[in-house]
Amino acid sequence: MRHFLRTTAIAVAFASGAFVTAAVAADISGAGATFPYPIYAKWADAYKKETGIGLNYQSIGSGGGIKQIKAKTVTFGASDAPMKGEDLDANGLAQFPMVMGGIVPVVNLEGIEPGQLVLDGATLADIFAGKIANWNDAAIQKLNPDAKLPDMAIAVVHRSDGSGTTFNFSTFLAETSAEWKEKVGVNTALEWPVGIGAKGNEGVANNVAQTQGAIGYVEYAYAKQNKLTYTDLINKDGQKVEPTAASFSAAAANADWSSQPGYGVILANQPGAESWPMTAATWILVYKQPDDATATAEALKFFAWAYEKGGDMAAELDYVPMPESVVKSVEQMWAKDIVGSDGQPLYKGM
Repeated sequence: MRHFLRTTAIAVAFASGAFVTAAVAADISGAGATFPYPIYAKWADAYKKETGIGLNYQSIGSGGGIKQIKAKTVTFGASDAPMKGEDLDANGLAQFPMVMGGIVPVVNLEGIEPGQLVLDGATLADIFAGKIANWNDAAIQKLNPDAKLPDMAIAVVHRSDGSGTTFNFSTFLAETSAEWKEKVGVNTALEWPVGIGAKGNEGVANNVAQTQGAIGYVEYAYAKQNKLTYTDLINKDGQKVEPTAASFSAAAANADWSSQPGYGVILANQPGAESWPMTAATWILVYKQPDDATATAEALKFFAWAYEKGGDMAAELDYVPMPESVVKSVEQMWAKDIVGSDGQPLYKGM
């Protein structure tokens, strides 16, 4: 666990440093969401071995990624909270989904194994609102009658940075708790009623791992790779579900990706007996008419490669590849909307 977190920190520090000095000329620069960092790192390693072109990606949170792409300090931004159509148009940006995954509650309780506890949205909202402050609270015990819950204070850990993971997590809480919706709401950054803040999925994972009685929320790959104890959830259909690629896929099965500008479909709290209720996509942002057309063309080649060859790698980390129909639509959008100064498309196909 500690080895992974340390390795991640080194990789992120290297990526950040690449913008202080000069990045390798052919390398692709990006910044943003921590949610997809594990799969982006895996794809980047494989892509460099195949093509010699690297990816300098700053895992700094969705808010940071949007700021950097707007400032034109990177070739692409990455966000787990999709930008609205009017914002995309105002900034001259194209947006497309890259991969899907699941957000999971993670806890640090002695004697509790992954998937041994189950929570529902209303109880989770009350924990993060501070209304439920102890692990042996009656509401948690009712959901887990056979669990030996300790008489221990709950230490809430949440994101401190602008985060698409927070956006999707709070969407689920607002969908299942009217009080959360009214008093806290949905956003990439929140006025948290209780708890301590940590930066990135990495920071939340680290804090939960080091704090007895803690609860937080992270992308599933972080829970799995860091051997954190995740909980199961009760979904919209009232069914107890585990976080798996299959349950993430079930949540996305009926998504109409063309219904929102920039494919900005929210997958939280989708119906279906097998649907994981905190499923989320992650999006890429590039300029439709970039200042550096060559860099954007290289980035599109990388994303096309990831769509075509990265599915098995995504599945190994329990992410869900985008459906073939969505990939085809995205690549058609690239060819039509993302152009150089001469008006010619930057994406020529694989």
